[in-house]
Amino acid sequence: MSNQNEKVDIDYAASAVPKESRRGLVTMFMIMLGFTFFSASMWVGQQLADGLDFYGFIGSLLLGGIILGLYTGLLGYVGAETGMSLDLLARKSFGRKGSFLPSAMIAFTQIGWFGVGVAMFAIPVANELLGGSTVAEWILVIAAGACMTASAYFGIKSLTVISYIAVPCVAILGTIAMVLAVMRGDGTIVDQFAKSSGSLTVIGGAGLVIGSFVSGGTATPNFTRFAKSGKSGMITTIVAFFIGNSLMFFMGGISSIFVGGNDIFEVMINLNLFYLAILVLGLNIWTTNDNALYSAGLGLANIFGTKKKPMVQISGIFGTLTANWLYWNFCGWLNILNCTLPPVGIILVLSYLLNRKDYNNIEPDTEVNWFAVIGVILGAVVANVVSWGIASINGMAVATVCYLIGMAVKKK
Repeated sequence: MSNQNEKVDIDYAASAVPKESRRGLVTMFMIMLGFTFFSASMWVGQQLADGLDFYGFIGSLLLGGIILGLYTGLLGYVGAETGMSLDLLARKSFGRKGSFLPSAMIAFTQIGWFGVGVAMFAIPVANELLGGSTVAEWILVIAAGACMTASAYFGIKSLTVISYIAVPCVAILGTIAMVLAVMRGDGTIVDQFAKSSGSLTVIGGAGLVIGSFVSGGTATPNFTRFAKSGKSGMITTIVAFFIGNSLMFFMGGISSIFVGGNDIFEVMINLNLFYLAILVLGLNIWTTNDNALYSAGLGLANIFGTKKKPMVQISGIFGTLTANWLYWNFCGWLNILNCTLPPVGIILVLSYLLNRKDYNNIEPDTEVNWFAVIGVILGAVVANVVSWGIASINGMAVATVCYLIGMAVKKK
Protein backbone atom coordinates (compact mmCIF):
# COMPACT_ATOMS: atom_id res chain seq x y z
CA MET A 1 0.00 0.00 0.00
CA SER A 2 2.82 2.43 0.83
CA ASN A 3 4.41 1.91 -2.58
CA GLN A 4 1.07 2.68 -4.24
CA ASN A 5 0.72 5.89 -2.23
CA GLU A 6 4.21 6.99 -3.20
CA LYS A 7 3.28 6.63 -6.89
CA VAL A 8 0.13 8.72 -6.40
CA ASP A 9 1.87 11.52 -4.52
CA ILE A 10 3.89 12.97 -7.37
CA ASP A 11 4.50 16.12 -5.29
CA TYR A 12 6.24 14.35 -2.40
CA ALA A 13 4.67 16.65 0.19
CA ALA A 14 5.89 14.54 3.11
CA SER A 15 9.13 13.16 1.70
CA ALA A 16 12.23 14.15 -0.25
CA VAL A 17 11.94 13.99 -4.03
CA PRO A 18 13.85 10.92 -5.26
CA LYS A 19 16.42 11.20 -8.03
CA GLU A 20 14.26 9.39 -10.57
CA SER A 21 11.54 12.06 -10.24
CA ARG A 22 13.86 15.00 -10.86
CA ARG A 23 13.37 17.26 -13.90
CA GLY A 24 15.65 18.73 -16.55
CA LEU A 25 17.25 22.17 -16.72
CA VAL A 26 14.80 23.63 -19.26
CA THR A 27 11.73 22.51 -17.32
CA MET A 28 13.09 23.92 -14.06
CA PHE A 29 13.97 27.19 -15.78
CA MET A 30 10.44 27.55 -17.18
CA ILE A 31 8.86 26.81 -13.79
CA MET A 32 11.08 29.29 -11.96
CA LEU A 33 10.72 31.96 -14.65
CA GLY A 34 6.95 31.60 -14.59
CA PHE A 35 7.06 31.92 -10.79
CA THR A 36 8.59 35.40 -11.10
CA PHE A 37 6.02 36.64 -13.64
CA PHE A 38 3.74 38.54 -11.26
CA SER A 39 1.88 41.76 -11.95
CA ALA A 40 2.47 43.08 -8.43
CA SER A 41 6.16 43.38 -9.35
CA MET A 42 5.08 45.88 -12.00
CA TRP A 43 3.86 48.14 -9.19
CA VAL A 44 7.46 48.29 -8.03
CA GLY A 45 8.55 49.02 -11.60
CA GLN A 46 6.23 52.02 -11.58
CA GLN A 47 7.72 53.25 -8.28
CA LEU A 48 11.23 52.88 -9.67
CA ALA A 49 10.37 54.74 -12.88
CA ASP A 50 8.65 57.51 -10.94
CA GLY A 51 11.59 57.99 -8.59
CA LEU A 52 14.73 57.30 -10.67
CA ASP A 53 16.23 58.23 -14.01
CA PHE A 54 17.06 55.42 -16.45
CA TYR A 55 20.56 54.77 -15.13
CA GLY A 56 19.34 54.77 -11.54
CA PHE A 57 16.58 52.37 -12.60
CA ILE A 58 19.14 49.99 -14.11
CA GLY A 59 21.43 50.36 -11.06
CA SER A 60 18.60 49.41 -8.70
CA LEU A 61 17.68 46.43 -10.86
CA LEU A 62 21.26 45.18 -10.89
CA LEU A 63 21.96 45.68 -7.18
CA GLY A 64 18.61 44.38 -5.99
CA GLY A 65 18.64 41.57 -8.54
CA ILE A 66 22.06 40.35 -7.44
CA ILE A 67 21.06 40.28 -3.76
CA LEU A 68 17.69 38.65 -4.46
CA GLY A 69 19.35 36.18 -6.84
CA LEU A 70 21.95 35.15 -4.24
CA TYR A 71 19.27 34.67 -1.57
CA THR A 72 16.95 32.62 -3.75
CA GLY A 73 19.87 30.84 -5.41
CA LEU A 74 21.12 29.53 -2.07
CA LEU A 75 17.62 28.35 -1.22
CA GLY A 76 17.39 26.76 -4.66
CA TYR A 77 20.65 24.93 -4.05
CA VAL A 78 19.52 23.59 -0.67
CA GLY A 79 16.15 22.48 -2.03
CA ALA A 80 17.75 20.64 -4.96
CA GLU A 81 20.52 19.02 -2.89
CA THR A 82 18.11 17.68 -0.26
CA GLY A 83 15.00 17.17 -2.39
CA MET A 84 13.07 18.74 0.49
CA SER A 85 10.34 21.36 0.43
CA LEU A 86 10.55 24.53 2.52
CA ASP A 87 8.41 22.88 5.18
CA LEU A 88 10.56 19.74 5.42
CA LEU A 89 13.67 21.93 5.62
CA ALA A 90 11.97 23.95 8.35
CA ARG A 91 11.33 20.77 10.33
CA LYS A 92 15.08 20.13 10.33
CA SER A 93 16.11 23.67 11.27
CA PHE A 94 13.19 24.83 13.45
CA GLY A 95 12.12 21.47 14.89
CA ARG A 96 8.93 19.52 14.29
CA LYS A 97 6.59 21.96 16.03
CA GLY A 98 8.87 24.93 15.49
CA SER A 99 8.36 24.47 11.74
CA PHE A 100 4.74 25.51 12.17
CA LEU A 101 5.91 29.14 12.39
CA PRO A 102 7.59 29.36 8.95
CA SER A 103 4.89 27.14 7.43
CA ALA A 104 2.17 29.46 8.73
CA MET A 105 4.06 32.55 7.57
CA ILE A 106 4.56 31.28 4.03
CA ALA A 107 1.00 29.95 3.78
CA PHE A 108 -0.51 33.20 5.06
CA THR A 109 1.46 35.46 2.73
CA GLN A 110 1.02 33.25 -0.33
CA ILE A 111 -2.75 32.94 0.15
CA GLY A 112 -2.83 36.71 0.51
CA TRP A 113 -0.90 37.30 -2.69
CA PHE A 114 -3.03 34.68 -4.45
CA GLY A 115 -6.18 36.63 -3.57
CA VAL A 116 -4.61 39.92 -4.63
CA GLY A 117 -3.54 38.36 -7.93
CA VAL A 118 -7.05 37.06 -8.67
CA ALA A 119 -8.46 40.55 -8.12
CA MET A 120 -5.67 42.10 -10.21
CA PHE A 121 -7.02 40.10 -13.12
CA ALA A 122 -10.75 40.42 -12.49
CA ILE A 123 -11.03 44.13 -11.70
CA PRO A 124 -9.34 45.64 -14.80
CA VAL A 125 -10.86 43.08 -17.17
CA ALA A 126 -14.35 43.70 -15.76
CA ASN A 127 -13.82 47.44 -16.14
CA GLU A 128 -12.63 47.21 -19.74
CA LEU A 129 -14.79 44.38 -21.02
CA LEU A 130 -17.99 44.44 -18.96
CA GLY A 131 -18.46 48.01 -17.81
CA GLY A 132 -17.10 47.42 -14.32
CA SER A 133 -20.28 45.84 -12.90
CA THR A 134 -19.95 44.12 -9.52
CA VAL A 135 -21.60 40.94 -10.81
CA ALA A 136 -19.17 40.68 -13.73
CA GLU A 137 -16.25 41.31 -11.40
CA TRP A 138 -17.31 38.48 -9.09
CA ILE A 139 -17.88 36.09 -12.01
CA LEU A 140 -14.33 36.76 -13.18
CA VAL A 141 -12.94 36.42 -9.64
CA ILE A 142 -14.58 33.02 -9.19
CA ALA A 143 -13.59 31.79 -12.68
CA ALA A 144 -9.98 32.92 -12.32
CA GLY A 145 -9.71 31.60 -8.76
CA ALA A 146 -11.09 28.21 -9.81
CA CYS A 147 -8.67 27.84 -12.74
CA MET A 148 -5.63 28.86 -10.72
CA THR A 149 -6.64 26.63 -7.81
CA ALA A 150 -7.09 23.68 -10.17
CA SER A 151 -3.57 23.96 -11.58
CA ALA A 152 -2.10 24.14 -8.06
CA TYR A 153 -4.27 21.19 -6.99
CA PHE A 154 -2.87 18.91 -9.69
CA GLY A 155 0.66 19.76 -8.61
CA ILE A 156 4.04 20.04 -10.26
CA LYS A 157 2.94 18.54 -13.61
CA SER A 158 0.20 21.13 -13.98
CA LEU A 159 2.53 23.96 -12.91
CA THR A 160 4.95 22.82 -15.61
CA VAL A 161 2.30 22.84 -18.35
CA ILE A 162 1.08 26.33 -17.38
CA SER A 163 4.66 27.64 -17.32
CA TYR A 164 5.48 26.24 -20.77
CA ILE A 165 2.40 27.97 -22.20
CA ALA A 166 2.56 31.24 -20.29
CA VAL A 167 6.26 32.11 -20.18
CA PRO A 168 6.83 32.51 -23.95
CA CYS A 169 3.50 34.33 -24.42
CA VAL A 170 4.09 36.86 -21.64
CA ALA A 171 7.76 37.43 -22.51
CA ILE A 172 7.22 37.89 -26.26
CA LEU A 173 3.95 39.86 -26.22
CA GLY A 174 5.01 41.99 -23.24
CA THR A 175 8.33 42.86 -24.85
CA ILE A 176 6.64 43.79 -28.15
CA ALA A 177 4.23 46.06 -26.25
CA MET A 178 7.12 47.78 -24.45
CA VAL A 179 9.00 48.39 -27.70
CA LEU A 180 5.89 49.84 -29.38
CA ALA A 181 5.25 52.07 -26.36
CA VAL A 182 8.80 53.44 -26.34
CA MET A 183 8.67 54.04 -30.11
CA ARG A 184 5.52 56.14 -29.68
CA GLY A 185 6.97 58.14 -26.79
CA ASP A 186 8.82 61.44 -26.89
CA GLY A 187 12.54 60.86 -27.43
CA THR A 188 14.61 57.90 -26.32
CA ILE A 189 13.87 55.70 -23.33
CA VAL A 190 16.54 57.62 -21.40
CA ASP A 191 14.71 60.89 -22.16
CA GLN A 192 11.40 59.45 -21.03
CA PHE A 193 12.83 58.15 -17.74
CA ALA A 194 14.42 61.57 -17.17
CA LYS A 195 10.95 62.92 -16.31
CA SER A 196 11.04 61.07 -12.95
CA SER A 197 10.77 62.98 -9.70
CA GLY A 198 14.18 61.85 -8.41
CA SER A 199 12.65 60.90 -5.08
CA LEU A 200 14.45 57.54 -4.84
CA THR A 201 18.08 56.56 -4.35
CA VAL A 202 19.64 53.51 -5.99
CA ILE A 203 19.84 51.84 -2.56
CA GLY A 204 16.20 52.63 -1.91
CA GLY A 205 15.28 51.27 -5.31
CA ALA A 206 17.28 48.11 -4.69
CA GLY A 207 15.34 47.64 -1.45
CA LEU A 208 12.10 47.79 -3.41
CA VAL A 209 13.44 45.27 -5.94
CA ILE A 210 14.37 42.83 -3.17
CA GLY A 211 11.15 43.34 -1.23
CA SER A 212 9.02 42.81 -4.32
CA PHE A 213 9.59 39.06 -4.41
CA VAL A 214 11.60 38.08 -1.36
CA SER A 215 8.56 36.49 0.31
CA GLY A 216 7.71 34.37 -2.71
CA GLY A 217 11.42 33.66 -3.22
CA THR A 218 11.59 32.08 0.23
CA ALA A 219 9.41 29.28 -1.15
CA THR A 220 12.03 28.47 -3.82
CA PRO A 221 12.89 25.00 -2.36
CA ASN A 222 9.30 23.90 -3.01
CA PHE A 223 10.15 23.89 -6.72
CA THR A 224 13.92 23.42 -7.02
CA ARG A 225 13.67 20.15 -5.04
CA PHE A 226 12.69 18.71 -8.43
CA ALA A 227 15.99 19.83 -10.03
CA LYS A 228 18.55 17.17 -10.89
CA SER A 229 21.35 18.76 -8.84
CA GLY A 230 22.14 21.58 -6.47
CA LYS A 231 24.05 23.36 -9.21
CA SER A 232 21.09 23.10 -11.57
CA GLY A 233 18.70 24.36 -8.90
CA MET A 234 20.91 27.34 -8.08
CA ILE A 235 21.65 28.38 -11.67
CA THR A 236 18.07 28.14 -12.91
CA THR A 237 16.84 30.10 -9.89
CA ILE A 238 19.37 32.93 -10.16
CA VAL A 239 18.96 33.35 -13.92
CA ALA A 240 15.17 33.02 -13.84
CA PHE A 241 14.71 35.42 -10.95
CA PHE A 242 16.97 38.03 -12.51
CA ILE A 243 15.37 37.82 -15.97
CA GLY A 244 11.78 37.42 -14.79
CA ASN A 245 11.82 40.17 -12.18
CA SER A 246 13.71 42.58 -14.44
CA LEU A 247 11.14 42.03 -17.19
CA MET A 248 8.29 42.77 -14.75
CA PHE A 249 10.01 45.94 -13.50
CA PHE A 250 10.55 47.14 -17.05
CA MET A 251 6.91 46.47 -17.91
CA GLY A 252 5.81 48.49 -14.88
CA GLY A 253 8.31 51.24 -15.62
CA ILE A 254 7.28 51.54 -19.29
CA SER A 255 3.63 51.56 -18.22
CA SER A 256 4.36 54.44 -15.85
CA ILE A 257 6.14 56.66 -18.37
CA PHE A 258 3.85 55.77 -21.28
CA VAL A 259 0.33 55.80 -19.79
CA GLY A 260 0.91 56.72 -16.14
CA GLY A 261 -0.09 53.21 -15.03
CA ASN A 262 1.60 50.26 -13.37
CA ASP A 263 0.76 47.28 -15.60
CA ILE A 264 1.61 46.23 -19.15
CA PHE A 265 -2.13 45.52 -19.48
CA GLU A 266 -2.79 49.27 -19.56
CA VAL A 267 -0.07 49.78 -22.17
CA MET A 268 -1.52 47.09 -24.41
CA ILE A 269 -5.02 48.52 -24.05
CA ASN A 270 -3.63 51.90 -25.07
CA LEU A 271 -2.03 50.24 -28.09
CA ASN A 272 -5.44 48.74 -29.04
CA LEU A 273 -4.24 45.21 -28.27
CA PHE A 274 -7.28 44.46 -26.14
CA TYR A 275 -7.59 40.67 -26.32
CA LEU A 276 -3.85 40.15 -26.21
CA ALA A 277 -3.79 42.38 -23.12
CA ILE A 278 -6.29 40.10 -21.35
CA LEU A 279 -4.27 37.03 -22.37
CA VAL A 280 -0.98 38.48 -21.07
CA LEU A 281 -2.55 39.71 -17.84
CA GLY A 282 -4.21 36.38 -17.12
CA LEU A 283 -1.22 34.19 -17.92
CA ASN A 284 1.16 36.53 -16.10
CA ILE A 285 -0.81 36.27 -12.86
CA TRP A 286 -1.63 32.58 -13.28
CA THR A 287 2.01 31.44 -13.36
CA THR A 288 2.69 32.97 -9.95
CA ASN A 289 -0.68 32.37 -8.35
CA ASP A 290 -0.67 28.61 -8.81
CA ASN A 291 2.87 28.46 -7.42
CA ALA A 292 1.79 30.57 -4.44
CA LEU A 293 -1.18 28.33 -3.73
CA TYR A 294 0.98 25.23 -4.12
CA SER A 295 3.34 26.58 -1.44
CA ALA A 296 0.42 27.50 0.81
CA GLY A 297 -0.95 23.96 0.52
CA LEU A 298 2.41 22.44 1.49
CA GLY A 299 2.67 24.78 4.48
CA LEU A 300 -0.81 24.00 5.79
CA ALA A 301 -0.28 20.27 5.19
CA ASN A 302 2.77 20.45 7.47
CA ILE A 303 0.88 22.28 10.21
CA PHE A 304 -2.22 20.09 10.20
CA GLY A 305 -0.50 16.81 9.31
CA THR A 306 -2.71 16.18 6.31
CA LYS A 307 -2.37 15.85 2.54
CA LYS A 308 -1.51 18.80 0.32
CA LYS A 309 -4.44 18.68 -2.11
CA PRO A 310 -7.28 19.45 0.33
CA MET A 311 -5.18 22.25 1.81
CA VAL A 312 -4.74 23.72 -1.68
CA GLN A 313 -8.50 23.59 -2.19
CA ILE A 314 -9.21 25.31 1.13
CA SER A 315 -6.54 27.95 0.45
CA GLY A 316 -7.88 28.58 -3.05
CA ILE A 317 -11.48 28.94 -1.88
CA PHE A 318 -10.48 31.32 0.92
CA GLY A 319 -8.20 33.38 -1.34
CA THR A 320 -10.86 33.59 -4.05
CA LEU A 321 -13.73 34.60 -1.75
CA THR A 322 -11.61 37.29 -0.07
CA ALA A 323 -9.84 38.45 -3.26
CA ASN A 324 -11.52 41.86 -3.56
CA TRP A 325 -11.10 42.61 0.13
CA LEU A 326 -7.45 41.55 0.03
CA TYR A 327 -6.84 43.75 -3.01
CA TRP A 328 -8.29 46.90 -1.46
CA ASN A 329 -7.28 46.40 2.17
CA PHE A 330 -4.36 44.03 2.54
CA CYS A 331 -1.58 45.02 0.14
CA GLY A 332 0.05 47.23 2.77
CA TRP A 333 0.02 44.42 5.31
CA LEU A 334 1.43 41.99 2.79
CA ASN A 335 4.33 44.34 2.13
CA ILE A 336 5.03 44.36 5.89
CA LEU A 337 4.84 40.57 5.99
CA ASN A 338 7.32 40.36 3.09
CA CYS A 339 10.01 41.47 5.55
CA THR A 340 9.27 38.57 7.90
CA LEU A 341 10.22 35.75 5.54
CA PRO A 342 13.90 36.45 4.67
CA PRO A 343 14.95 35.49 8.25
CA VAL A 344 13.27 32.13 7.65
CA GLY A 345 15.15 31.58 4.40
CA ILE A 346 18.58 32.42 5.76
CA ILE A 347 18.11 30.06 8.71
CA LEU A 348 17.14 27.23 6.34
CA VAL A 349 20.34 27.83 4.38
CA LEU A 350 22.58 28.10 7.45
CA SER A 351 21.08 24.99 9.02
CA TYR A 352 21.84 22.94 5.93
CA LEU A 353 25.36 24.29 5.40
CA LEU A 354 26.31 23.71 9.05
CA ASN A 355 24.59 20.32 9.50
CA ARG A 356 24.73 18.82 6.02
CA LYS A 357 25.20 15.23 7.18
CA ASP A 358 21.97 15.32 9.21
CA TYR A 359 19.90 15.92 6.07
CA ASN A 360 20.16 12.32 4.89
CA ASN A 361 17.19 11.76 7.21
CA ILE A 362 14.14 14.02 6.91
CA GLU A 363 13.03 13.44 10.50
CA PRO A 364 13.59 16.48 12.76
CA ASP A 365 16.07 16.26 15.63
CA THR A 366 14.04 18.33 18.09
CA GLU A 367 10.54 19.61 18.77
CA VAL A 368 11.42 23.32 18.77
CA ASN A 369 14.70 25.07 18.02
CA TRP A 370 14.04 28.22 20.03
CA PHE A 371 17.08 30.06 18.67
CA ALA A 372 15.72 29.69 15.14
CA VAL A 373 12.24 30.79 16.23
CA ILE A 374 13.57 33.80 18.16
CA GLY A 375 15.84 34.65 15.23
CA VAL A 376 12.86 34.88 12.89
CA ILE A 377 10.81 36.95 15.34
CA LEU A 378 13.62 39.40 16.10
CA GLY A 379 14.66 39.56 12.45
CA ALA A 380 11.09 40.38 11.40
CA VAL A 381 10.82 43.12 14.02
CA VAL A 382 14.13 44.71 13.00
CA ALA A 383 13.26 44.47 9.29
CA ASN A 384 10.00 46.34 9.84
CA VAL A 385 11.19 48.88 12.42
CA VAL A 386 14.72 49.88 11.44
CA SER A 387 14.64 52.42 8.60
CA TRP A 388 18.37 52.34 7.81
CA GLY A 389 19.67 50.09 5.03
CA ILE A 390 17.63 47.39 3.27
CA ALA A 391 14.89 45.84 5.41
CA SER A 392 15.21 42.23 4.29
CA ILE A 393 19.00 42.22 4.74
CA ASN A 394 18.65 43.72 8.22
CA GLY A 395 16.24 40.94 9.14
CA MET A 396 18.52 38.23 7.76
CA ALA A 397 21.52 39.65 9.64
CA VAL A 398 19.69 39.51 12.98
CA ALA A 399 18.37 36.01 12.31
CA THR A 400 21.87 34.83 11.37
CA VAL A 401 23.37 36.12 14.63
CA CYS A 402 20.63 34.50 16.73
CA TYR A 403 20.94 31.17 14.96
CA LEU A 404 24.76 31.06 15.13
CA ILE A 405 24.65 31.88 18.85
CA GLY A 406 22.20 29.01 19.28
CA MET A 407 24.48 26.62 17.43
CA ALA A 408 27.43 27.66 19.60
CA VAL A 409 25.38 27.14 22.78
CA LYS A 410 24.25 23.70 21.63
CA LYS A 411 27.82 22.57 20.98
CA LYS A 412 28.79 23.51 24.52
